[in-house]
Amino acid sequence: MTSEVRYFIIYGLTQSGANFRPSDWAERLAGVLAPYRPAGSLGGHLSYSPYSVPTVIDGVRCVVVDERLRELEPLAWKFVHDFARDNHLKTETNLTVDPLERDKK
Repeated sequence: MTSEVRYFIIYGLTQSGANFRPSDWAERLAGVLAPYRPAGSLGGHLSYSPYSVPTVIDGVRCVVVDERLRELEPLAWKFVHDFARDNHLKTETNLTVDPLERDKK
């Protein structure tokens, strides 16, 4: 059974268009999710999980979250969604193209 990978992006912009603060929010959020990794993957204590990556898209700081995090740790998945909702952040859901790869083409 092949399942399509989907992505969730949390943008560092509020629904009203203001920049979200602090400026390192994306790195902090990805750092909290760093322990959640695919089975058998190696990662030191100073690296991000491939399921939660801070980046910049179109000049906006954001975090790209791989939906496979939901299967690995449902509470972590709920946490990122609640974080975005509670802070009124813009999001994009159900992306089937990896946002980290689409700009490389």
